[in-house]
Amino acid sequence: MLYTIENGSIRITVDNKGAEMTSLVLKETGTEYLWQADPAYWSGHAYNLFPICGRLWEGKYTYRGATYEMNLHGFARKSMYEIVEQTENSLTFRLTDNDVIYAQYPFHFELLLTYTLEGASVITTFHVTNKDDKELIYAVGGHPGFNVPLAEGETFDDYTLTFSEACNARQLCFSETCYYTPETKAFALCEGKSFALAHSLFDNDAIFMTDVAPEVTLKSNISGRFVKVTYPGMKYVGFWHKPQSDAPYVCIEPWTSIPADDGRVDDLETKRDMTRLAPGGVREHAFTITIG
Repeated sequence: MLYTIENGSIRITVDNKGAEMTSLVLKETGTEYLWQADPAYWSGHAYNLFPICGRLWEGKYTYRGATYEMNLHGFARKSMYEIVEQTENSLTFRLTDNDVIYAQYPFHFELLLTYTLEGASVITTFHVTNKDDKELIYAVGGHPGFNVPLAEGETFDDYTLTFSEACNARQLCFSETCYYTPETKAFALCEGKSFALAHSLFDNDAIFMTDVAPEVTLKSNISGRFVKVTYPGMKYVGFWHKPQSDAPYVCIEPWTSIPADDGRVDDLETKRDMTRLAPGGVREHAFTITIG
């Protein structure tokens, strides 16, 4: 079921399947900023990732001597959520474990996903509660895709990605099978802050970086239209579209963790960059999308 809220600046629509935002419109111009899921390129809009980000080697991980299977990005992006609150400026959806989820992820938890409108911004908040008597181990991430170009007469190459401050960005290295290796390499940024958008950037799949500023802006060099994503507390940010294509969108993906290393089945208790939450504990993670 779809739910829509709006304020004086923007309108969003969210599907209770995956608690996924499916539309983000700037009301002043009527422009749709969110990718509209053309399956020729990518059938998603803005996945919410929990309890893993990315791929597991062979789709498996181990925990306390048992082996579990889980799909790319985890189960939350395809699960059916319950709507628990709708206000003038917010929507909150709830996901809890069930028999199907517990077979993949042996923890009792509650995940609340809240969308809050503030001016021309939408804040996505993951509110995680450990309902178990053991430590909850998880990751969260966003996977929103944005239309590029955003105005007639523009091209994909007319856009630039710029961090909010100069940084010494490190790019995580892919293996040939599109898993990660322990290696990173410097990513060249103009004046330490920006790089031009080009389809060829994604010929080898996504670009993921660490050691970057907590905010990045995708902006047209022609019209000035922009998408700004702010992600305090998220260690990684990625950029992606369908590899080796002319896909007219780009995803900006803030993650707390990353996929499995090439050739290794992760043990959940030693998997890198996972968040750990004590029994009864609560934690929030959030990122903000601002459009103009």
